[in-house]
Amino acid sequence: MSKSYYSLGLMSGTSMDGVDASIIQSDGEKKYKVILDKYFEYPQNIYKDLSKLRDKIKKSLDLKKFSKDIKNIEKKITLFHAKAANQIMKKTNVNVDLIGFHGQTIYHNAKDKISKQLGDGKILSQLTKKKVVYNFRKNDLKNGGEGAPLTPVFHQMLEKKLNIKPVGFYNIGGILNKTTIQNDGRLSAGDIGPGMCLIDKWIRTNSKKKYDTNGDIAKSGKVNEKVLEKYWNTWEAFIQWNPKKKSYDTSDFDISLVKDLSLEDGAATLTLHTANFLLTTFEIRKKFKNCQKEKKILCGGGRKNKFLVDIIKNSYANENVKLIDEYGIDGDFIESQAFAYLAIRSYLK
Repeated sequence: MSKSYYSLGLMSGTSMDGVDASIIQSDGEKKYKVILDKYFEYPQNIYKDLSKLRDKIKKSLDLKKFSKDIKNIEKKITLFHAKAANQIMKKTNVNVDLIGFHGQTIYHNAKDKISKQLGDGKILSQLTKKKVVYNFRKNDLKNGGEGAPLTPVFHQMLEKKLNIKPVGFYNIGGILNKTTIQNDGRLSAGDIGPGMCLIDKWIRTNSKKKYDTNGDIAKSGKVNEKVLEKYWNTWEAFIQWNPKKKSYDTSDFDISLVKDLSLEDGAATLTLHTANFLLTTFEIRKKFKNCQKEKKILCGGGRKNKFLVDIIKNSYANENVKLIDEYGIDGDFIESQAFAYLAIRSYLK
């Protein structure tokens, strides 16, 4: 019988609004049980500092240019994660063996093998008195991967738990990525394009809000078809220039084409642009015989954008599209649970 471990996963995504924390019990393979999930919102000063810093960093040279800012914010981030970890561990009587610490991504470039996450794993270990597994992305790059996405092996375990094949897990985070599992168990994964990064930045830049709650702002706007077409042409040119690029960073995408639109029309146009990446992927996959009955499961924060999800579900490609929550799994904590799981796998080598 394989040994089980209690592991705490800490995840802060591209929305930069806070930390998802999950304690799970798992053997790092097939067994998996959720003990406790909890969300810790960043204070406004950390959120603002992070947002400003990420918007400044467009290329790898900027990491050196803004190194002082990076160091200062990394300290704040680490202390916040330590406080969150200690708080959630106090709320359960299990003894946590490991902490999986993703950190806060501020720059990612798979081609140059550079991925920068804020967060000091050694200090976190000292403050929590626990073994901490971190630098997941750097380790993946070092071993021939692209540093992202990192959760496919967790999705594979979920598929076995749910017993549904073929299946695609479509994560609408800052970046949109997918994990697909065929009837024969074959696993493939990769980034597709922008997820919520464009919509969130547009809202954050042009209003006092952090994101478009339920997609209400976009729903009240009108899609600008000319701008939408320009975005798609720009994307096709990007792919032609970067044919081997499969792992994306938020800096690969920008909101410049909607700058002259109203808040509502810009949000509507960017939301449909984001939806089109999913719909195009669905349509391409329908052409393959072994994918025609694929169940499509939407994960990530973007699944809460009702307007976006309605566009996807009401489209011509809406067959078998469901939210992860409809399978009895809390979609808010998929990634924090995944990093708890990955910490165990990493510890067991």
